[in-house]
Amino acid sequence: MNDHIHSAGSGEEHDHGALGDAEYEAFMELAAEEGFDVEDVEGAIEAAGHGPLPVLAVVGRPNVGKSTLVNRIIGRREAVVEDRPGVTRDRVTYEAEWAGRRFKVVDTGGWEQDVLGIDASVAAQAEYAIEAADAVVFVVDAKVGATDTDEAVVRLLRKAGKPVVLCANKVDGPSGEADASYLWSLGLGEPHPVSALHGRGTGDMLDQVLEALPEAPQQTFGTSVGGPRRIALIGRPNVGKSSLLNKVAGEERVVVNELAGTTRDPVDERIELGGKSWTFVDTAGIRKRVHLQQGADYYASLRTAAAVEKAEVAVVLIDAADPISVQDQRIVTMAVEAGRALVLAYNKWDTLDEERRYYLEREIETELGQVTWAPRVNISAQTGRHMEKLVPAIETALAGWETRVPTGRLNAFLGELVAAHPHPVRGGKQPRILFGTQAGTRPPRFVFFASGFIEAGYRRFIERRLREEFGFEGTPIHISVRVREKRGAKKK
Repeated sequence: MNDHIHSAGSGEEHDHGALGDAEYEAFMELAAEEGFDVEDVEGAIEAAGHGPLPVLAVVGRPNVGKSTLVNRIIGRREAVVEDRPGVTRDRVTYEAEWAGRRFKVVDTGGWEQDVLGIDASVAAQAEYAIEAADAVVFVVDAKVGATDTDEAVVRLLRKAGKPVVLCANKVDGPSGEADASYLWSLGLGEPHPVSALHGRGTGDMLDQVLEALPEAPQQTFGTSVGGPRRIALIGRPNVGKSSLLNKVAGEERVVVNELAGTTRDPVDERIELGGKSWTFVDTAGIRKRVHLQQGADYYASLRTAAAVEKAEVAVVLIDAADPISVQDQRIVTMAVEAGRALVLAYNKWDTLDEERRYYLEREIETELGQVTWAPRVNISAQTGRHMEKLVPAIETALAGWETRVPTGRLNAFLGELVAAHPHPVRGGKQPRILFGTQAGTRPPRFVFFASGFIEAGYRRFIERRLREEFGFEGTPIHISVRVREKRGAKKK
């Protein structure tokens, strides 16, 4: 078996023929023998090996139906649609699919507390989301028409230079299409009349979205020989991100915004560290003030999502002096779900006494037990203690992120694993993993082919054993399972 079976949509070279078609055909013959349709196998590999997905940002002023539209796009009611001020959401990024194309959606709806002025808060939301996006859906209420706030967002969009699809929402019937036509005045091209609530016109709009989105993200990570790798320093407000960036830079590089909700151009910092050049993605842009607390958390989530999408490695900074918070866990989860390499940096380590260190270890076990595979460094951004450990941890995470297991070796491992630890019997049946391949890297993505449904617990067991056998330190692993169709079950 060879390890060159790739998807054309994975962002990697489709080169299974480089070692001759015979090996690729042998893999497909194995699939056919086990009762799988060749097209089904190729489709599963392509779906699992998609690589980084293009990002679509949904922006617009409050109450135009952004979250309703996001729910319509992703096909489930997941984004928060209540108009309660101060809502802080766990997630702002979702996966979606239309006409066989997969992409991510960044939702900027849901926080409407006018503590800084509507224009400022909407502009901040839009800017942070646009940073991460390959294309933008700008949602306008067709019944109300273009407002001053809409015009402010248009100026942001023109400055960003990203492709824009104009969504004229709340057009519930033909009579509303005249209202939509007035939005030509925004200068963003054709307004697409849509009712996000009822689904009217959303298909045509999504067709246009696919035209605007690239097949793969425009950014390419580390493709130039010796090109600097992109590192995002992320974490809650005031955990020391800017201090750490200034320390590794050896000078005061980062200016931190005093107010949440103000806008500025993002700055990528080129820094020499450990004898190499790195690009640090600046996320130290938000400070929490008491009366802005909920809003600042929401903006921090948007800023973090934008930074993570632009980076290869997420270094999550955690204040070791404080208990590990829900926000810390959210940020770690965001990095994992984005498929980025991960390093955990516990800051202010030099200020801890023995009692705090003891309790911190217990907190790490209980609150961050799902990422025990991430390299850990105990540092002080203030004094520079143990800063020399940061680069080796980043390099370890990158190596795991790019690790590929040859198909032959993977199937030998799977055969031994299934024989020694078979799936539990459920309903008188015992499903088996029959064979598999690694469909892509960055992060490692596997597709396994099985005789029946594989439970989540057994999938987690396989992931643990994959890590024990092949390493994968510092990287999430994506596993998808394709179950054999019933017609194939008749094969002997």
